Amino acid sequence: MVDKSILQEQVAYYRARADEYDEWHSRQGRYDRGDEHKSQWHAELDAVRSALERERPFGKCLELACGTGLWTVCLAQGAADLTAIDASPETIAINRTKIGNAPVQYVVADLFEWWPTETYDFVFFGFWLSHVPAQQFNRLWEMVRAALKPGGRAFFVDGLAIQESTARDHAAIDDSGVMERKLNDGRTFNIVKVFHDPAQLERQLRDLGWRGSVETTGEFFYYGCMVPTEIG
Repeated sequence: MVDKSILQEQVAYYRARADEYDEWHSRQGRYDRGDEHKSQWHAELDAVRSALERERPFGKCLELACGTGLWTVCLAQGAADLTAIDASPETIAINRTKIGNAPVQYVVADLFEWWPTETYDFVFFGFWLSHVPAQQFNRLWEMVRAALKPGGRAFFVDGLAIQESTARDHAAIDDSGVMERKLNDGRTFNIVKVFHDPAQLERQLRDLGWRGSVETTGEFFYYGCMVPTEIG
């Protein structure tokens, strides 16, 4: 069984972190590990964006855990219609400021409780898979499958197990599935953090009836584009 208090604390963390989340992406403040690190980080993010761009057009698109909009901007440029879901209204408010006039429908919902009522051509989730407890892994992929139209695709990106991805004052990463995270003001939260091995993840997804590949960018990220075998 999943400890629901951890899931609730995880939502509380991302709500409280909304205004500082983009520091992680831009490698500022506690995430700044020097120019060489920053250059490689952004080069690898660009590699993921290029892979995502190759999947355009996205058609009717669903983004899970849209956060502050780091990927929503890319998706909106290639989608005919985009629905973006997150449990944090604070991050969605920031997301809206980056989208301009793009037709994005926002939904505030707990993804551990949510289930699709429509189907989509393209489902995307960035840096969400690692926050799904192992016990919820199969349910996530059942939900993604239910959200896809025949011929639909699921694209995801997440972080490899490397200490330098996190803040300088965070504890050493481990394989416990739960990590302590700290805000700039010193408050701490426990969140789910599952580090997936790309090759093992690809095998897991194949066993669940998905085809595709999981690639790495080098040091920091892995990503994949998967299709359910029976509707591919």
